[in-house]
Amino acid sequence: MARIADRIGTLGSDLGDAVSGALFDQTIRLGITGLSRAGKTVFITCLVANLMDRARMPGLVGADVISAAFLQPQPDDTVPRFDYENHLAALTGPAPYWPEGTKAVSELRLSFRLRPRGLLGGLRGARRLHLDIVDYPGEWLLDLTLMEKSYAEWSAETLSRLESRSDTAPPEAAAYRAAVTATDPAAPLDEPQAQALARAFTAHLQAARAAGWSDCTPGRFLLPGELAGSPVLTFAPLPQPEPCPRGCLWREMERRYEAYKARIVRPFFRDHFAKIDRQVVLLDVLGALHHGPAALEDMRRTMAQILTAFRPGKTAWLASLLGGKRVERILFAATKADHLHQNQHTKLTAILAALLRDARDRADFAGADTAAMSIASLRTTVEETRPSRGESLDMVRGHLPGGKQAAFYAGDLPADPARLLAPARQGAADWPQDRFQAMDFAPAPLHLRPGEGPPHIRLDRAAQFLIGDLL
Repeated sequence: MARIADRIGTLGSDLGDAVSGALFDQTIRLGITGLSRAGKTVFITCLVANLMDRARMPGLVGADVISAAFLQPQPDDTVPRFDYENHLAALTGPAPYWPEGTKAVSELRLSFRLRPRGLLGGLRGARRLHLDIVDYPGEWLLDLTLMEKSYAEWSAETLSRLESRSDTAPPEAAAYRAAVTATDPAAPLDEPQAQALARAFTAHLQAARAAGWSDCTPGRFLLPGELAGSPVLTFAPLPQPEPCPRGCLWREMERRYEAYKARIVRPFFRDHFAKIDRQVVLLDVLGALHHGPAALEDMRRTMAQILTAFRPGKTAWLASLLGGKRVERILFAATKADHLHQNQHTKLTAILAALLRDARDRADFAGADTAAMSIASLRTTVEETRPSRGESLDMVRGHLPGGKQAAFYAGDLPADPARLLAPARQGAADWPQDRFQAMDFAPAPLHLRPGEGPPHIRLDRAAQFLIGDLL
């Protein structure tokens, strides 16, 4: 009886703590995603560093109420912790370098102690705000679009897209199309043949990602982890044969595709994605411009599709208590703004807004707040103006990966985004005027004073949109 009473007392105490935390503490889950090379790891690292040391955050209104910001153990014991300390050391050390990119879900809790404000502030006392940052690969986000597609539908769409890209796609796409042509989907399953098709399709996805394409589903083919070589990742798109007998190759590919959705995509949605309150989507728009009109159109179409998975809108108070979540705020950010002179940033933001018009309209209609801006999570360049052919060019100068410095002019972005989006929609092979160049700058050595986070561009405005109302 004593043990039972003690157990009841412990449960009552835990319940009291939980109720107290729910009433007096506020927790927001912030999802961070973006396609490969968009800069998710650097964004999270520099955002946290600048929220802890806020001297470079003038645009975060209400930051003066933060009396302390500190890292705490995350609430999810089965999710790896985001390696903030090592990533920050990589970016701010004496020989800085880019940290390794996102390969799996990770989490970090940043807690704020907020000073009381207002007439009732003295009675209420200090309050706490917990920001649970969830980092996940953008490739996994794309998989959510598969949930409502059958294997036949996905195969038909993928093969049609490969055919339409035949003039601009990497050679791996042609190699996979040739493999499909040589395959009889109605033949009995041959496991070596199935594995060869999956390897050829994966090679196509890897080449497509390197070429700047956005829609590279299934995403786990690019980041397989411990699932590499398993049957759940051994399928590929094939045309549906008629007749389609039981036990044939097509039927087995269909079964594995459905297993992929049931055992990989759906658990990710249930355990992580469906719990997000606010979301950041990072986009390497400059990289897409560099790769040409087809890559830009692929990014536009992909983002319009995946937004349907966000379930945007306001969360009612009772629904939030019962576990119903909807994404209330979505920030679309074009990264690497430091690769352009500041007089081009407005143009880059306008291109981003036009690129995401369909996606943002759908979210706004559902009741979510959306914003588009150009940012640099870590500023790696300085601006300068140099003479060139009798005129002055506004350029940026930074360190290259080998250590040398170089001045760079990416090209003049058009003031009217339609000059880019129209040829992209029309399937142009290249831009009608000069191509836009991209440069891989390395992080520059930093000399941070006490209270300063790493230098950035508009990271304070991004934080203001994401959490400013909570301060």
